[in-house]
Amino acid sequence: MLDALRNALRIGDLRRKLLYTMGLLVVFRIGSFVPVPGVNAAALAKQLGVAGGNIFGFLNLFSGGALGRFTVFAMGVNPYITASIILQLLTIVIPRLEELAKEGPEGRKVIQQYTRYGTVVLGVIQAMGITALARNWGVLTDPNWFTFFSIVVTLTAGTTFLMWLGEKITEHGIGNGISLLIFAGIVADIPVGTFNIIQAIGEGGINPFSLLFFLVAGLLVIAAVIMVQQGERRIPVQYAKRVVGRRMYGGTTTHIPMRINQAGVIPVIFASSVLFFPLTIAQFAPSIAPFVERVIGIGTFGYNLLYFLLVIFFTYFYTAVTWNPVDVAENMKKYGGFIPGLRPGKPTAQYLDRVLSRLTLAGALFLGIIAVMPYVTAAITQMPTSFLYFGGTGLLIVVGVALDTMKQIEAQLLMRHYEGFLK
Repeated sequence: MLDALRNALRIGDLRRKLLYTMGLLVVFRIGSFVPVPGVNAAALAKQLGVAGGNIFGFLNLFSGGALGRFTVFAMGVNPYITASIILQLLTIVIPRLEELAKEGPEGRKVIQQYTRYGTVVLGVIQAMGITALARNWGVLTDPNWFTFFSIVVTLTAGTTFLMWLGEKITEHGIGNGISLLIFAGIVADIPVGTFNIIQAIGEGGINPFSLLFFLVAGLLVIAAVIMVQQGERRIPVQYAKRVVGRRMYGGTTTHIPMRINQAGVIPVIFASSVLFFPLTIAQFAPSIAPFVERVIGIGTFGYNLLYFLLVIFFTYFYTAVTWNPVDVAENMKKYGGFIPGLRPGKPTAQYLDRVLSRLTLAGALFLGIIAVMPYVTAAITQMPTSFLYFGGTGLLIVVGVALDTMKQIEAQLLMRHYEGFLK
């Protein structure tokens, strides 16, 4: 990995992309410390309980601590992720959106524009809810309508700006911009989390042997995530010889790489966001909040079961959206390719679909188990839930995003035929 980074820095175009990406991530971190005016951030963080193992603690982790400081990026990219999920689900049930999705880049641009509109709408709703909570708790310095309006506008503008940052990173930088923003937020909180764990050990709140068990389990999870993320099944493909003019083409043998986890970390991010939504809404309705927390509160059996099932669902869903066996089979047939022992066309598509379903099942079960594992670990080690943010979900996102980003860098190097890398 370090060799790939060094080689990338030697190429001017790649170096500019890396510096551009790092520059925008620095902007994200700076914005995470710009406070929203008119709010007592410390009092609000205490009321939200961001230091505990509740829903706001997870939202604070994903925003890089911005919610706890109540800065302009307090809501993070969660409204954007929720809007993306809604649009992708609507693409299946609304024919017009399905047609746009099949129109290629131009159609995807229109869907992306709808996603932006949805992000703003959801951002306004979430900002109004958080501001209403702050006013009810008496943490606004001047609780009037102008202050309420300015806070809502500031929070919504912060989320919209983060959405823009993510899109710019994806377009002009390296990696998936939204995933990198979440990655940066989680990594930025690691020093604070480490300090809290050391402090808890000193105060007797955590057994050192439990912590050692947790660290060993974390290392094993990292190794397992890397193995599954890198694992793939290679489907052999033979191209028939054909003569065009005076030249002969084809006659080569290659393969189709089918990854065990085709969807990457997207299912985990989607499942987390879907579970965050009812838990967040429940905080704004004190009458139902205790019931919701008891049924699907973080760490409960209901939460773990729903989390596990949602990860499996979104793994299949996202894989179906991004990898179509029928299209792959048609493209192979168009260029004279075939899988040995199978006829081109429908039999090939059915075979690819069967292989993809089996691989996706293995990847989905793996992601689901890793996502809920921290709570099993907490039961064994008796560690507080608030110290488990960096296990499971956080670990999957950090390792998965790092691997995907490095793959993009390596692909860029291969495309440029960099001799030092190819050795």
